[in-house]
Amino acid sequence: MHTHHHHLAEDDRSPTRALVNRLLSSLPEEEQGQLARLGEIVKVEVGDVLYEPGQTVRHVYFPLDCLLSLLAVAEGRMTLEVGSVGREGMIGAPVVLGHELAQVRAVVQRAGRAVRIDAGEFRLAYARMEPLQRLLHRYTDTLLAQAIQIAVCSRFHVLEARLARSLLITRDRLQSDKFHLTHEFLAHALGVRRVGVTKAASALQNQKLISYSRGNIEILDAAGLEAVSCRCYELVKDEGLIGISNVFV
Repeated sequence: MHTHHHHLAEDDRSPTRALVNRLLSSLPEEEQGQLARLGEIVKVEVGDVLYEPGQTVRHVYFPLDCLLSLLAVAEGRMTLEVGSVGREGMIGAPVVLGHELAQVRAVVQRAGRAVRIDAGEFRLAYARMEPLQRLLHRYTDTLLAQAIQIAVCSRFHVLEARLARSLLITRDRLQSDKFHLTHEFLAHALGVRRVGVTKAASALQNQKLISYSRGNIEILDAAGLEAVSCRCYELVKDEGLIGISNVFV
């Protein structure tokens, strides 16, 4: 992984949007400053694996413009996405509770930058920062609630609805109706074989809800996609009952 210390590339895909992480920027200025001094800005590429279950968490990451997928892993092969983390969140929060080993695989879904902080230093900072403690309580609680909802969804809802949910959440996280997701990634995220993804994506395409070719996805009818997605999207979207907006109250 290439590390660029604090100088940001000129070719930022979204120059209009300041590079901020919502968790960090919702802290009081003094705490923000202290964490900024501990952190460095790193560039991550699509497919980079930042955490592997059972391995020691050496750093926590706060995405700035990248998107990370959290995958639960069974038998090393089968995976299921239990969350995704963009500029609204972080990965590695359990280190503050003394959990040194990662519980999920964290894979980069969209390249970009993140603030990286040494896990040990972050734990010490957390111990003395009450605003950070309150914020992470709400954040980890929300992430857990979402993981539980996604687990229920994965067991009881049809694949087409789950794919719709997944695409809508990706759109929300990236703030864009167009993005790149391979069949292979979606199969890993949804815990199904690739042929299942192909069938579900074709069904959504035939209903003119999305266009999908070679991993390039465009949402053509967001309202229609929401109508075929399960109620889980309603619950986990940012403004939903267990959405991330509840963290920033």
